[in-house]
Amino acid sequence: MSATPASADQNLVLDLARRLRDRVLPELGSHAGRAHRRDGAGGDVTFAVDELAESSLAEFVAERAPRMAFYSEDRGLVSSPDATHVLVVDPIDGTRPAMAGLESACVAVALAPLHDGEPTMADIELGCVMEIKTGDWYLAARGGGVQSTRRLSLSSTAELGGMFWGYGFRGRPVRPTVEVLAELIDASSVGGGTFELGSQAFAMTRVATGQFDAVIEVGSRLVDEVPAMRAEFERVGGGQVLNNSPYDLAAPWLCLTEAGGVVSDGWGEPLDRHRLLGSGHEFQMSSISASNRKLHARLVQAIDEGVARVRTMWS
Repeated sequence: MSATPASADQNLVLDLARRLRDRVLPELGSHAGRAHRRDGAGGDVTFAVDELAESSLAEFVAERAPRMAFYSEDRGLVSSPDATHVLVVDPIDGTRPAMAGLESACVAVALAPLHDGEPTMADIELGCVMEIKTGDWYLAARGGGVQSTRRLSLSSTAELGGMFWGYGFRGRPVRPTVEVLAELIDASSVGGGTFELGSQAFAMTRVATGQFDAVIEVGSRLVDEVPAMRAEFERVGGGQVLNNSPYDLAAPWLCLTEAGGVVSDGWGEPLDRHRLLGSGHEFQMSSISASNRKLHARLVQAIDEGVARVRTMWS
């Protein structure tokens, strides 16, 4: 349910998400927004609509938080010598759904102290996800739970056959990715449902609302464990490895874990030690998100088995 943010930093994070949403909303479904501008710092294509959002981010920080650094998908780290905190921002998580005018596009904003310049996921203090089309939002504070305009209600589903869940394919080679997920897709084909929505933040917050039971994205694990996979990912990604980076996961990770969900890396281990400020494969993170621990344990086992199949097939 909705609530009023309790601190200046919470207001700042929510206001930034609103500013970016207001800038992008008129462009939803616009074919003009599909024009390619350049490659961003994260290696992905920057579209015209991304450029608009990135400009609004820089303007907001200059106006409201000039002593804060920020890290974004397209600009990388923008900082100053006296910055004490960093905003980790994906101005449009789900650019392609946004350009198609679909619901599954979000602004994702996280806040962490800079410390020695190498903050990790464990340092994140605040996370906000705002749906661009609806304006609904989720605002999490470490140890303080989640405020939201939507009702939060995690499911108790633990059966793979009844699972409603999401996964990510864009930028990943489809054949090995499907092989990893094959048994899960088959299991849920009758009593459950599978979805590729184009936004990690949107999909993970669906777990918090109870619309999904799980979200799985294990491309980075494939690259790490199967030697032939890096070349396959680079082939599909136009020379880049395109898996989820910290700016994709930081905000929805805090929102979902503070709501009571379970999020791990692709091996079932905590994401806490992963560094926040960077892109490229060495910073990218696989993830298994679930509404409860029993389901999460079953998903980890299924992913272990799927990766083993790929290792055998592509060795």
